[in-house]
This record gives sequence, structure tokens and C-alpha cells, in this order.
Amino acid sequence: MRTLRIAMAQINSTVGDLPSNTRKICDYITEAKRHHVDFVAFPELALTGYPPEDLLLKPRFIEDNLSALKNIIKHTQGITAVVGFVDSQDDIYNAAAIIHNGKLAGVYHKIYLPNYGVFDEDRYFQAGTGYPVFVLNGVTIGVNICEDIWYPDGPAIVQTLGGGAELIVNISASPYHAGKWTNREKMLSTRARDNAVVVAYNNLVGGQDELIFDGMSMIMDQEGEILARGKQFEEDLLLADLNLEAVFRARLHDPRRRKEKLAFESAQNRVTRTILSDRPVQKKRKAIKRRSEGVLPLLEEIYMALVLGVKDYITKNGFSKVLIGLSGGIDSALTATIAVDALGPENVTGVFMPSMYSSKDSEEDATLLAKNLGIHFTTIPITDLFKAYLHELAAEFKGKPTDTTEENLQARIRGNLLMALSNKYHWLVLTTGNKSELSVGYATLYGDMAGGFAVIKDVLKMLVYELSRHRNARDRHPVIPQRVFDKAPTAELKPNQTDQDTLPPYEILDGILQAYVEEDRSADEIIGMGYDRKTVERVIALVDGSEYKRRQSPIGIKITPRAFGKDRRVPITNRYR
Repeated sequence: MRTLRIAMAQINSTVGDLPSNTRKICDYITEAKRHHVDFVAFPELALTGYPPEDLLLKPRFIEDNLSALKNIIKHTQGITAVVGFVDSQDDIYNAAAIIHNGKLAGVYHKIYLPNYGVFDEDRYFQAGTGYPVFVLNGVTIGVNICEDIWYPDGPAIVQTLGGGAELIVNISASPYHAGKWTNREKMLSTRARDNAVVVAYNNLVGGQDELIFDGMSMIMDQEGEILARGKQFEEDLLLADLNLEAVFRARLHDPRRRKEKLAFESAQNRVTRTILSDRPVQKKRKAIKRRSEGVLPLLEEIYMALVLGVKDYITKNGFSKVLIGLSGGIDSALTATIAVDALGPENVTGVFMPSMYSSKDSEEDATLLAKNLGIHFTTIPITDLFKAYLHELAAEFKGKPTDTTEENLQARIRGNLLMALSNKYHWLVLTTGNKSELSVGYATLYGDMAGGFAVIKDVLKMLVYELSRHRNARDRHPVIPQRVFDKAPTAELKPNQTDQDTLPPYEILDGILQAYVEEDRSADEIIGMGYDRKTVERVIALVDGSEYKRRQSPIGIKITPRAFGKDRRVPITNRYR
């Protein structure tokens, strides 16, 4: 019987940290050996971290990555490993090293280079042209990388029909957005079933700037059924014993394959075959218990993505503590709660900065939230500072009516105070603006937009409420006070102010924003969905006119298919309407 014990080492790499990434890869290889694994795979560009972006334009970085690979190769005695790295052969390639028993057995170059959304691989890499397969313990294995597996007529079909691959190993760095795993799982199931092949998919995990990688590596059998599934948002070593005789039996019962193989005969000319060990090896080892991790409910999935994003951004950038301006509202409450779950209460400080317009309710709610979370809390009033600003500007403002200028002054005073504390104590300021506000420019440059990381930048306002309720439901004693949910959203920058004085109700606004920002629908299409024409046109004008603001805001965690930043690249100077 031809069997193979494989492991998907779902690791959290750090971009550019070649020594740490190398140590982690070697540690996981050691762990795989302890489980008597035949074949262990690591994610796409696991050695360099993903995406390395313009580090790839530095020749020294490429050389150091190749040197690190040599150190990993020395560590592979008695095992076969696939490691994502950057190859250099006249040009550079997004590559997978196939390493066997202490030697580099071959290299696969990624063929389909994504260049949409957050991806920019055509900027850096040359596309591969070869379709190698490798025979290990009598099992034929095809290796490919991330985007390659998404194409029905891509490398997988060449490696199976042209190269006889019984196992396809795809190493990936697939960025997260809410619910994406369902499409990914369906695609992998289809690819396995259509090619009558076992598909082992290994996905990166961790946060990198605004991107989250959710892990959830999986192994599909030749029928498209899940054999094993890894954890979400955590490092994992996913193990499985594969019986490849089942692949041969499935192919005997699939007449389509015979016809496809004849039509695909030319593919054999594009396949190289490397023999690592051509005979089955029977090892006495205890069977691996099959493991298929459960899938998180959608709100928990999004919440854990935000927690991971904060944790990795803070720790990977050398910070340990964060600072948040607490207003007594829902946005700052959710941001602080996420920060505590990511970093621990001892590493989070909340600051309440009341003005003459701040309500007693807001002070009480901010204080209670801080107490519930167990974080350090301080109050710095801004009324005297605001009056000093108005006094100094009185001559310049003489004869001018009070307007948003005075409101923005308060926001900027608060931003200055937060940044002063940040400078003094080396705390990173987490901003608290949500996607609804940032979309329409309901935020103050150098005020509430000032900070280092925007935790809920891609979270629409109504989802902020849903996530907050979800987080409260986790605990016997909810951390976010009920009054924060009940009161009308307000910036408290003038008497009796609410957000709805300026904006449509969030229930309406969010629907329009999702259609316009995330789905690129036209005004007429959105109006056809049942929204009021004047409201739609006003919201679109606000979105279009606020691009310059968003470009100056800190990066934030991507949780939707179309986030501001890398996903959505609209020119600031732009008269198209």
C-alpha cells in the first residue's frame, strides 16, 4: 500500500525577519520529524514573509533569503520539505523549494501572478513556465503556489494529467476577508474532484500591516471531501496519513480522465519528473488521528481577525503598549476591547478628554468600560485648552460665525494630547474611526484620525454594533456598558449634537456605502435598490470628496473584499462623477 504522512506547517512569518523565520521553519521541521512525517510543507514565501513588497528590489535581501534557504536545507535530513522563498535566476521568482534529505531536489516557480486587489506580483516577479512533479515513496506529487490552484486549467491539471500527480500540494498566502474561506474550500474541493487528486493546501497565518492571513489549511481527498482542516487565526501543524491507492481506484472509475488525458497529451512535454524515492516505504508508526477543526461563526471570525491584526501589528513593529482616546461611544469601546483581547489589559491605556460639551453619561460610560476591561484610565480635560485656542484666534475669526472649525479644533486638541502621550511613553495610538465615517469624511484630519493604527477602519458602523454585542455575549458580565448601545451616536463637539444631524441614519448609510465602495455600483443602480436619490447622490459626493482625507489616515485591518487603501485606488485629483 502506498501511503504518505504529510504535515502542513501553518506558520506566522514576519516580513523581512529572515533569521526568525528560518528558526521557526527549522523548529517545525524538527516537530514534523518527531511525528515521523514523510513530507512537510510551509506557506508561500514563508522564508521572507508575505508580501515582501519593495524589499524584493534590494539585491542583498534576495541574497540573504537564498543563504537562509541553505541553512534550512541542512536541517532536512530524513524528511522532505517544501519551503516558500524567492528564487533568483537572471530574474526573481515567487518559488517553492522542494528539499529532500538535506539536498535541494528542485524548485517550482509560481505561474499565475495575481495583480488585482491587494496583490502586485507582476511588479516584482517573473512568471514560471515549468511543471515539475516529484516521486516520494512511490507517490507522485505536484507542487504549486497560491493563485495557481484557483485556475481550473492551471498547473494542477497539467501536473495530474501530464505528470500523473496523485497529490497536489499548494502553498499559499491568501489574505483574509469575512467569509472568504467558503469560496476557497469550494474551489479546493472542485479542483480535487475534477482532477481525482488529493489536494493539500497550506495557508499562511498572521497579520502583516493591513492584511490578515487566516490559516485554515486543509487537505481534500480525491472525492473533494475534507480529510483534515487546520485552525483559524493560529499557528498549527496539520498532520494526515494519506492512502494514495484510493486515488488510483477513483481514477479507474472515472472515464472522463482517460479522454482528457488523450486530449492533454502535449502537457507531458511540459512536465519534469524527479525521483526522490520510487518505492513505497512501510514504516511502523502509530496512526495519526484525523483532525478537522471547526469553523468559527461569522462574527467571531471577524472579531478574531481584528484581534490578530492588532496583536501582530503591535508586536511585529516593536511596540508593547497602546493608547486609545475613550469617548464613551461604541467605536472607542470596541477598539479598546479588541486591544485588551490582543495585548492584555496591562498594555492598554484609555484617555477621556472631556470638553464643555461632553455629557456626564459619556464620562461614566468611559470610566465603567475602563474598569470592566481592567485597563489604566486617565482623564485630561480640554475645555481650558479649547478656550485658549479660541482666544488666540479671536482676531482672525472676528465676524465669522461658529461652524465646524471650532468642532475640529476640539478633535485636534485631543489628537495632540494623545500624540504627546505616545511620544513620551512610546505607546502607539489606536484610532477609533469606522468605515462609515471614513467613507464620507466624517472625521478630522490631525484630530481623531491621528494615530498609528486604525483597528476598525474597514468595519461599517452597524457591524461595529454587531461585533460589540457579540463580544459582550462572550462574558457573564458584559464589558461594554449597555448605555453605549442605547444612546444616539454623537461626537459631542457642540450642544445636543448627534451623527444623524449630518449623516443619514447608519442603517441607510451603510447599505449605500457597501454598494458604492465595496461593489462599485453606480448611483442609478443604488437608487434602483430602493434608496432615495438625493441621499444617494449626497453620500457619493461625500465619498468622492474625502479621498484626500483617507490617504492621510493610518492603515487599518482589512476584513471586507474591498477595503480602503491597496484594494481601492481612486485618484484624489479626479473630476469623474
